[in-house]
Amino acid sequence: MTDKRLLLSTAGSREEANRIASELVGRRLVACVNIVGPMTSCFRWKSKVQTSEEFLLIIKTTVAQFAAVRDAILELHSYELPELIQIPIENGLEEYLNWIAESVDES
Repeated sequence: MTDKRLLLSTAGSREEANRIASELVGRRLVACVNIVGPMTSCFRWKSKVQTSEEFLLIIKTTVAQFAAVRDAILELHSYELPELIQIPIENGLEEYLNWIAESVDES
């Protein structure tokens, strides 16, 4: 297992997804954010089944930066309860994992 992580989040518009991604990379909290979509999400919110168009953010960072990324997403996001899921990266191309480490400010 490595100290690198994939984080998943969603945004309600491409503009919001781009803004969040740019802020996270600009603050050196993450190495990269891929934005996928639009996609359709079906979910239960406040006891009702809802469907919405969203954009998936696939975020590459380190375990040490999770709390800072979480705080930034809570600051930047328009959702009352934004999605944020952390997935450990067990292994990967060593050079790519090193690039993540070099791109993220651990201080």
